[in-house]
Amino acid sequence: MYHIYNTVSDLPDSWDGLVKQDVFLQSDYLQALEASAPENIKCYYIGIFKADNLVGIAIIQRVQLYLKDMFRNAQVSCVKDFLKDQVSRILKGNILVVGNLMHTGQHGMLFKKENIDQTEYLKLIFEALNDIEKQIKQDENKTIRAVVFKDYFLKDTMHSEVDFFKSHGLYQVAVQPNMIMEVKSGWTNFQDYISELNKKYRTRYKRARKKFNGIISQELNLDAIENNQNQLYALYLNVSDNAKFNTFILSQNHFYQLKLQLKERFKVYGYFLNNELVGFYTLILNGNDLETYFLGYDCKHQYPNQLYLNMLYDMAEYGINNNFKNIVYARTAMEIKSSVGAEAKPMVMYLKHTNYVLNALLKEIFGLMNPTKQDWQPRHPFR
Repeated sequence: MYHIYNTVSDLPDSWDGLVKQDVFLQSDYLQALEASAPENIKCYYIGIFKADNLVGIAIIQRVQLYLKDMFRNAQVSCVKDFLKDQVSRILKGNILVVGNLMHTGQHGMLFKKENIDQTEYLKLIFEALNDIEKQIKQDENKTIRAVVFKDYFLKDTMHSEVDFFKSHGLYQVAVQPNMIMEVKSGWTNFQDYISELNKKYRTRYKRARKKFNGIISQELNLDAIENNQNQLYALYLNVSDNAKFNTFILSQNHFYQLKLQLKERFKVYGYFLNNELVGFYTLILNGNDLETYFLGYDCKHQYPNQLYLNMLYDMAEYGINNNFKNIVYARTAMEIKSSVGAEAKPMVMYLKHTNYVLNALLKEIFGLMNPTKQDWQPRHPFR
């Protein structure tokens, strides 16, 4: 059996015990997200039970997609932009996402394999999705346009469910890879990392550090985040608004709510020049993984001071010095992330449009958007 929860406060007491290995599934993070979700995202929480014992969960996000959100600063200037525009027109409206649109990776599903079969688990998730879809139609007269199962590595056991996904009309499509740097066992501090860079990339590292030109990095506590909330949000929007494709805009209190709920598991580092905040990045401490989160910067300082590259180095330094096994740089900007040592880990998702004709069309467009050949050049910074 399954139960659908509309708020975090209604989750069963056993929820956090089941999902303790992933902070993105825990009630603290979900509470922060509920208090600061983008205006176009609403979360549902599914609990799967066997004999009154919680054996599986899923996070469902209902996303209302509109062209103004997806393409705020993009022009159709090439074939790929045109194809993305067609995708956005087909998907606009309400979609259900199994997972978390706000972070790269599979952070939406978890079940106890010793207590429930994967196929049975998926069957119950689909039944719950149908219930959510019917409830939205009944309450708001809104039709769900698409269903997405988000972000799976190629070795994920979900790929064994080919027949199951096919029977429900979902097909597999490639998405941008997750850029992950595995911390080598011999790296006990950041200097070990620098020593392993080859001459070209060690010179690049030193040049980037020199271009800081007096910028000071400082961790922000809860009060500092609240006091700098307007500037943090403005810097975030500088980056978000320049993205060619986006599905949401964070609320202004997002970073404050995350710090309030996650405390030391959420880090905000600000870059200050002459006491003015000119950039920031955020980190989420997730077990053995250091997850890089949202960031922002003043565009006039980005290139002269190499803010983004310096952020990537600072993230690596924190991860190595604090004994994380992986630094998850997420997707986008693959080439510059590979230049600091991250490697591309391919990912796919499962997708269907609820209209049969548009579903077939969407499959073809995604195939054209995701050619097998990479459109970026991986870098190899280590000796």
